[in-house]
Amino acid sequence: MVTDITDQDFEEQVIKSTLPVLVDLWAPWCGPCRMVAPVVDKLAEKYEGRFKFCRMNVDDNPLTAAKYKVMAIPTLIFFKGGEAVDTVVGAVPERVLAPKVDELL
Repeated sequence: MVTDITDQDFEEQVIKSTLPVLVDLWAPWCGPCRMVAPVVDKLAEKYEGRFKFCRMNVDDNPLTAAKYKVMAIPTLIFFKGGEAVDTVVGAVPERVLAPKVDELL
């Protein structure tokens, strides 16, 4: 399951998470974002209970996007222990994201 998060609950959902987290920063008008969403959904099912997956609409939540200097979307940021440890920009296939998830487990 992918959790929709906001600027307000970002710290609780991501920074304080005991699991590693992938945050998908996206917007409804973004074509590549719609392409990567099913990949993130599939990974969320595959790694359920071991890795947390979140989605944040950057139009509605500009503070987090600004804090992490998001210049293009989709941007996928990987967190472990409350720290951003990796970033992927653009719509990428599962074969690119899955090894990054595995690395953080």
